[in-house]
Amino acid sequence: MLKKPKVLILTAKYGNGHVQVSKTLVKQCRELGIEEVVVSDLYAESNPVFTEITQYLYLKSFTIGKQFYRMFYYGVDKIYNKKLLTLYFKLGNKRLHELIEKEQPDIIINTFPIIVVPEYRRRTGNIIPTFNVLTDFCLHKIWVHKNIDKYYVASKRVKEKVMSLGIHPASVKVTGIPIRSQFEENLNEEAIYKKYNLDPAKKTLLVMAGAHGVLKNVKELCESFLEEKNLQTVVVCGNNTALKESLESITGKNKENLKLLGYVERVDELFRVASCMVTKPGGITLSEAAAVGVPVILYKPVPGQEKENALFFQENEAALVVNRSEEVYEAVSNLLQNDKKLRRMKRNIKRLHHPNSSLTIMEDIVKEAAVFKEKKYIKAQ
Repeated sequence: MLKKPKVLILTAKYGNGHVQVSKTLVKQCRELGIEEVVVSDLYAESNPVFTEITQYLYLKSFTIGKQFYRMFYYGVDKIYNKKLLTLYFKLGNKRLHELIEKEQPDIIINTFPIIVVPEYRRRTGNIIPTFNVLTDFCLHKIWVHKNIDKYYVASKRVKEKVMSLGIHPASVKVTGIPIRSQFEENLNEEAIYKKYNLDPAKKTLLVMAGAHGVLKNVKELCESFLEEKNLQTVVVCGNNTALKESLESITGKNKENLKLLGYVERVDELFRVASCMVTKPGGITLSEAAAVGVPVILYKPVPGQEKENALFFQENEAALVVNRSEEVYEAVSNLLQNDKKLRRMKRNIKRLHHPNSSLTIMEDIVKEAAVFKEKKYIKAQ
């Protein structure tokens, strides 16, 4: 029996998406019988203080630092080939060397643009098949390097952008973004309505507030919809207990029209019964919405990958983008009253879904690594 490869997955906790994709790929590896999988948050392990500061700044960019993040995201894209990025190219080099020496991986997968990996190959000549799994519906140049063996991307548009930077078409595969398998299961919606005490005769608005909040005026938005007799609003607050407590004060006599939830493990169930959803345009969330086919209203995307993701879905008539808090109520209300538009958006967003993305990616990576190993063996003869 052929020996299964050992896989090293490198990620970073700038947002939850990169880590979530890593977890999904680990699960897929296990299902394929690949037991030796090591996951490393390379930057946190090599530069914990620097990483903590930059992660804090990243989170602040969603509230008070939007202009700072705009300059960083688009600025880095412009100076990609200049010496100012030399430091980033070397960041994590020592820890990477330690990991490779200790683990001896056959495959390296990046779910974050960790440029030290292809740079390590260039400097040392130690060639380990290396693959980038992109986690957004847009491309930042920092993902692209001549020593990456293959790219797995969300859409045909992203593939074209990677190719425009000189990468061969055969080295870029459109697979979609890996998501949790539960979003692709067939479930009984009647049981879901019963589980969350929801009325199937009413339309359901799902608001994904989360730990850092989607809207500044969630409370006002919920109050606006409380009197709508044929609408029930479900707010997922995540670990934001302060938000949940503030919303509890407005439920009053209309508890059946406003459901407040904390962290929800099977959030896919709520996606399935939602008529539409208010959320932030992260690549993973949008991929999950596409898998289920729930129309999305994207509120005030942060400049950078959020904005680019939002524009892509808007251009495909799969989402509405709202940039002013006072316009959210009107946008949601108008959409929920337009069944024809809801059905069209549902069809359009489902077209953006690529089924079984994680399986497609891992099977292709294993195949590519095997070809590399065979070529290396023949060359050694």
